[in-house]
Amino acid sequence: MTDLDYTSDFLDDAIKIINLIDKSQIQNMIDVLQTVRENEGRLFILGVGGGAGHASHAVNDFRKIAGIESYAPTDNVSELTARVNDDGWETVFVNWLKGSRLNSKDCIFVFSVGGGNEEKNVSVNLVNALRFAKEQNAKVIGVVGRDGGYTAKVSDACVIIPTVNEKTVTPQTEAFQAVVWHLIVSSPDLQKFEMKWESTK
Repeated sequence: MTDLDYTSDFLDDAIKIINLIDKSQIQNMIDVLQTVRENEGRLFILGVGGGAGHASHAVNDFRKIAGIESYAPTDNVSELTARVNDDGWETVFVNWLKGSRLNSKDCIFVFSVGGGNEEKNVSVNLVNALRFAKEQNAKVIGVVGRDGGYTAKVSDACVIIPTVNEKTVTPQTEAFQAVVWHLIVSSPDLQKFEMKWESTK
């Protein structure tokens, strides 16, 4: 396979994914986030690896565009590494959420390729955080890949990025996570403040 063939296949797969995404789940996520904002709740965005990078970017967008108080625990490297060092990686998010006094007005937003799987010992930190969130009656939403893992099982709304090619699950999932959250923050129901380039003539 040449690089051009790979590029064509990757983009063709992206078109297939767009056509397969469950649009009703995107609207459900928008509805949840509207309620969080109306109740003056907070949005906590969780992710590891690429998901952590997405979390930082999305925090900016939800605060600046949608007017929702938002945070990502991975943005504070000092607290993150102290908790990993002292408490362990598996509890890093749940202990951070306890310190933030997560409550029923709040929402957890997960960016993860697998969604967390305790049995396979993958992203157990997400599983523990979501288990705690449900105990506090906080809302859970996510954009995940594969079968959605634990996130899809316990979420109030969840977009599962369809797998159309087993060899590109991670890059396609992470690419479409960005597409979905940008769609959400710019939606008429959620956008509160004008974006710079849309306001510049």
